[in-house]
Amino acid sequence: MTAENPRVIEQRGLYYDELEEGVVYAHRPGRTVTEADNVLFTTLTMNTQALHLDAAWSATQPFGQRLVNSMFTLATLVGQSVTQLTQGTIIAQLGLTDVSFPHPLYHGDTLYTETVISGKRPSGSRPGQGIVTMEHTGRNQDGTVVALATRSCLMWTRAAHAEVQHGK
Repeated sequence: MTAENPRVIEQRGLYYDELEEGVVYAHRPGRTVTEADNVLFTTLTMNTQALHLDAAWSATQPFGQRLVNSMFTLATLVGQSVTQLTQGTIIAQLGLTDVSFPHPLYHGDTLYTETVISGKRPSGSRPGQGIVTMEHTGRNQDGTVVALATRSCLMWTRAAHAEVQHGK
């Protein structure tokens, strides 16, 4: 290693063979959700739900204020796991199941996500790849669960990805 040829460390997620079942992966930092985030996401996705856009009307509803769009919450929940778990090591997201929002997320709340690997198995049809099941839990700053989702992903093993990257 020299000044002209420094050692380079590229940030990445974990490979299939590095993920451990039952381990809790805490994704930090959290993400404080603003009114601008909610209104922009809601309008970009053409969701005209007044619960996200109309403060006066929402004040008359059971929660007494606007709610953060649950699709924004879901996208952020998954997004917070990427850097630690799947950045550069995922081949494809296969699906989401068991998505729920047991408590609303409000403007000014901070979302913290944790992921537990609940299952993994080698792919039967794609050597060097495996299917990983992740259970994501999102909590607000008070620890209240605001989102849950189970996600399955097709992931590289370290050796197979190295072969593909280096043409071996």
